[in-house]
Amino acid sequence: MKKNIIAALFALLGLLPFANGQGAPAGAGAARGRILVTLSGGQSWSGLVSIPYADFAQRFGVGAAFHVVDDKGRAVSHQLERLGMEAPQNVLLQVQLNQRRKLELLVFAGEKAPLPPKTFARYVPERFDDFAWENDRVAFRLYGEALEGKPGDAQGMDFWAKRTDQLIIDKWYKNGDYHRDHGDGLDYYSVGQTLGAGDVALYFGDEVHYTRHYRQYEVLDNGPLRTTFRLTYPPEVINGQRIGLRKTISLDAGSHFNKITLEVENRSARETPIVIGVAKRSVAEVADVEFLWEGDHTLPWETFSYWEPEIADHGRTGVALILPQGTTTFVPDEAKQFLFRAVVRNGEPYTYYNGAAWNKAGAVTNLPKWYGVVREKADSLRATPEVTLEGSSPRR
Repeated sequence: MKKNIIAALFALLGLLPFANGQGAPAGAGAARGRILVTLSGGQSWSGLVSIPYADFAQRFGVGAAFHVVDDKGRAVSHQLERLGMEAPQNVLLQVQLNQRRKLELLVFAGEKAPLPPKTFARYVPERFDDFAWENDRVAFRLYGEALEGKPGDAQGMDFWAKRTDQLIIDKWYKNGDYHRDHGDGLDYYSVGQTLGAGDVALYFGDEVHYTRHYRQYEVLDNGPLRTTFRLTYPPEVINGQRIGLRKTISLDAGSHFNKITLEVENRSARETPIVIGVAKRSVAEVADVEFLWEGDHTLPWETFSYWEPEIADHGRTGVALILPQGTTTFVPDEAKQFLFRAVVRNGEPYTYYNGAAWNKAGAVTNLPKWYGVVREKADSLRATPEVTLEGSSPRR
């Protein structure tokens, strides 16, 4: 009876007591409200949920200074996503739902302890205009203008094999000796004249037409939980058509996968044929080529999982693509790479995912495990959690 009276008093005052009898963080005051995260499908889900910042701020009556805890008083990591804007656009919360299908989170006003960055990207002028990015599991790079025409010029996306949850881009570039493993990984992935770990090229006359390297970059967000950047490629005349490309790439903490959104501007046609590709390694026996292509099922996403052979005792790399269902066609009989053909229309962004893993990092050590990671990611795109805000400030 007493507990009911107290709960009613809090409700009357527009406040929420801390759940399960746990004490609020020191100096936090009463909770401004709660967030319900509910998963209706799938076995588990982990990642970042996104809440429009305007809704969040209005519902809970907070500005940029707030913190979030779960019903046991544990801090929930968050990021204000700006998408290149001065003002925040979204609140990103890092959550995990396993056996529990529902999370209750509490919002408090006030500063929180700074969160160490788990994602990072930067332009690398000291290494031929590379653009590199990473999180606590994987690292990638794309090549810039200064590398064009030089010995060792390559075309697609590079993958750096790391076995640490620490950020290594600055360290490896400063050291310069990242083709050898000094304990936290190395760059042994070979891109060459391929699309590497899941990049894009134009495709006319059954031939791959590589674009020139990017010319402009813009970092839209740079951690601590999500890094997003945009690369712009110069217009070129290919097959008599003047075509320009723009890629927006984001990488979340704890994920093996980039989200890549491609925009094409073709001044000569409404549609542009492209291919998305993964480098194929030469092996002595066909049995050593391990890959799985799921292109004939009812899920919204098709998956391609490739497990490379051992390369010079450095280990084995898994590479994957997650492609929108029904938009791609597998191109057979390509010796150097696996190719998937698609068509992109002017004014209609095309989004897909690519990812990678390294067996010596310890978590993903064979094709079945890599396939499981890929399917889990594809399933998470299909069954995303529902987020409900319950706070003291009514919506207008």
